[in-house]
Amino acid sequence: MKTLFIGGIKSGKSRLAEVFILKSTTNKPYYLATTEFIDQEMQQRIASHQQRRQDKFITIEEPLHLSRAIKDCPGAILIECMSMWLNNMLYHQHTDDQIFHELTEALALPNDLVFVINEVGLGVIADNPLVRQFVDLSGRVAQLLAAQCDQVYLCSAGLKIKLK
Repeated sequence: MKTLFIGGIKSGKSRLAEVFILKSTTNKPYYLATTEFIDQEMQQRIASHQQRRQDKFITIEEPLHLSRAIKDCPGAILIECMSMWLNNMLYHQHTDDQIFHELTEALALPNDLVFVINEVGLGVIADNPLVRQFVDLSGRVAQLLAAQCDQVYLCSAGLKIKLK
């Protein structure tokens, strides 16, 4: 089964996704952490996530190659966060085709997968070309994930609403 949690920053989507996957499997799930250490503030965010999940997950850190990182994992996998993964792919100058190829390969894996992504398309159109590229790609990635996932949850204020 494939599941998507989508919501704004600090909407509770990561915590809700963690609770969801822990309840849906009897084995310790995998946690694919995609965020690269960028600065002190990002390190604090990562530390907060690490502290919350403690030893409830088997953690794999991989900022770019989703399918390669998880193809041999025998259990359920939480991929946190697709927005940071997309940021990494753009930073490392991967093309749209490479981004969607990598995502399609991950979606084809037989594992139960839980994806977390930020909803970034509810604001104004940015005046920065790179931000517009990120927002547009993020929207397309979210649409692909939602189409391919069996369940989709929209998260806000620590609550989730089932969309699919």
